[in-house]
This record gives sequence, C-alpha cells and structure tokens, in this order.
Amino acid sequence: MICNKNLVAFTGGGTGGHIYPGLAVAEQLKKSSSENGHSLTIAWIGNSKGMDKKIIENAHGSDGKKIADSFYGIPSGKLRRYFSLQNFSDIFKIIAAYFSARRILRKLKPAALFSKGGFVSVPPCLAAKHLHIPVFTHECDFTLGLANRINFKSADTMFVSYEETKNKFSEEAQKRILVTGNPVRDAFYDTNPQKGLDFLHIKASAEKPKPILLVLGGSSGAKQINDLIVENLDWLCQNYIVVHQTGLVNSDESLSKELKAKYGENYKPYSFIYEQMPDVLAAADLILSRAGANSIWEAAVLYKPMLLIPLCGSGTRGDQVDNAKFFEEKGAALVLLGQEANSENLKKSLTKMLEPDFRQAMKEKLCNISGSQKPSKQIAEYILNNIWRTE
Repeated sequence: MICNKNLVAFTGGGTGGHIYPGLAVAEQLKKSSSENGHSLTIAWIGNSKGMDKKIIENAHGSDGKKIADSFYGIPSGKLRRYFSLQNFSDIFKIIAAYFSARRILRKLKPAALFSKGGFVSVPPCLAAKHLHIPVFTHECDFTLGLANRINFKSADTMFVSYEETKNKFSEEAQKRILVTGNPVRDAFYDTNPQKGLDFLHIKASAEKPKPILLVLGGSSGAKQINDLIVENLDWLCQNYIVVHQTGLVNSDESLSKELKAKYGENYKPYSFIYEQMPDVLAAADLILSRAGANSIWEAAVLYKPMLLIPLCGSGTRGDQVDNAKFFEEKGAALVLLGQEANSENLKKSLTKMLEPDFRQAMKEKLCNISGSQKPSKQIAEYILNNIWRTE
C-alpha cells in the first residue's frame, strides 16, 4: 500500500492517561517535521464514545493550533483478565473495531501508526500490521498493561519509560524497545510560576511564610486523598498553603466552599485545573498525588518533590505501586502505601518535606531521572527518521 508520508495516525484513549502523552508526541512530530521543511497531518483513531473526541478536538499546541487534524471514532471493547459476561459482547465490539480501523487506515494510508495504549488501540495496531503500516507504541508505566502486551506483537518499536521495564524482556525482544521516559506536553517545559501564583491568588514574596502543597487526585478525584486532606486540614493549613484539586466526581462542592471560608487563603480548592496546571505545578513547592504515570512525570520534569499515595488493591493491576516504588527507591519521592496512608504518617512525611534541604535533595534526584532530552522529542525524531528513511 502506497502511504502518505505527510500523515501519521495516532490511536489510544479511554482515559486522559492514554491521550495526553500521545498529544505530546503528536505536537512534537508536527514541530520537528516543520523544522525540516515538511508539513505533517495528524489523524487520531479513538473511542467513538466517552471523552476521547472532546479531548482530541480541544487540544491545542503551544502555537495555538489544533494538534490533531481529524478524529475517527471506532467501537471499543474492554479486554478483561477476569470472568465477566461483558467479555462475550465485547468480543463483537473488538471485531467491529478491527474492521472499522482497517477501513480508516486504508483510506488514510498513513506513514505510521503511533499507539499510546488503552483498549481502543488494540484493533488499530493489529489492522496496521496487516496493512504493513509501521506501528510504534509507548508504555508509560513501570509494567506493561494488557493492551500494550498485545500491541507489542504488532509493533516495530515500543518506547518505554524505564530501563528496568526493558530489562524484563528477552534479549531478542529488547532489540525492538527504546527507553525514552514518558512524554509530557510542551506546556510543562515552558512554565511561568508567577502566572500560577496569580491564578491561585497567592502573592509572591521573598518571605513566603509557607510552602505551597498541591494536592492532585486526577480529573475524577481520589476519595481516599480528599478524605485524608479534609481530616487534617487544621494541621495542613498551619504549615502549608494547600491547593487542592478535588476532582470532578469524587468531591463535595458545598464542603469545599465551607472549608475555604474557614481556612481562608491557606486552603484553595478547585474541582479541576487544566489549562493553568503547568503554571500551577511550577508554582508549587511539593506535590501530593496518586502515582499515575502522567502526574508523576509532569512533576518530575519540573523537579517537584512528591508524596505519593498510589492506587492499590484488587481493583488495579498494581501499576501505580510500581511507579511509586521506583521514584521512592531513587530518592525522588516519599510513598504511603495501602494502610500506611493515614493521618499520622501523612503528617510525618509532610513534616520532613517542610525542610528546604530535604526537598532540594529530592529535586536533584528528579533531575537525574527526567534527564535533559524531552521524551516526546526523542520519540518524534525516531518516528520521523523511520518515515523519511524509506523515501
């Protein structure tokens, strides 16, 4: 099949974690190709239902232009590791998604397909392989998810965030794996802490009395973290200015207003921060969050010390625990795991992190982890070199 050298297809979705890193790569692809005299078009194949279409179509690069030029929705069937009656109905969705993706790819004739994972990405990757379209996929977590385990069979190259992830594969398989780190949007490399302070209505001062603690639980929020913060707000607000992203789902708006009125300028709740997040993150002194790959790496590229409370238990495959342990072992984060995430341990950890020297030591470790080269740039240039090599 004759391909369009000026078009790259992307796939992935279901959650923001499978979309935002892909957008970072897509933006860098356009930027790098433009610098080399090419004009590149991005087409995204995502879930026909859910948040995918809205996120993709509203995503703009640092130049203000849309990152993706078109979006194509396909059915999405979930791959479950456990018995469920939905497994049977989802088989038909997966089959339909394969043929839908195949039709789209035959029409677009992209030079390559980049996958960021998620269940929706499996049919397009398989279809691309059958159409002899080069497939590149990325795994952001310390351990591979089920979708990427399957996608790796279709991929020419898989990018991973950690050397330890690559080392778990056979010597032969490692030839198709490249360690890059996790792609982060360009906005996190071009931040303005003052804009973050302005958004938060915090006056910058050389004698700032308290460090800023940014609490994140993801776009939906994390009830465990929200409850822990509310239980300890008296102590927290005595020692920190608490900026609390409560989430769009697991939050109580009336309670947030009540607490804001009680604690004044020391407590700043927000249901969700999106556009201003890079600047807010830059303004913070330390982060308390789950251990999703995107949250960790966005903090890491800004060298922000972290207190991590990873999602764990029967409802997760343990990826956040693995991510958190890696950063803890490198001296770049403190971790409260499972039953350790209680008020006593929260105060002990945050008391340590009150010390500027303690936070500075963590910053130096984060500098070593995040490195000097943008993962998105490394991935984009690798893909472009493969496309142009065949010209």
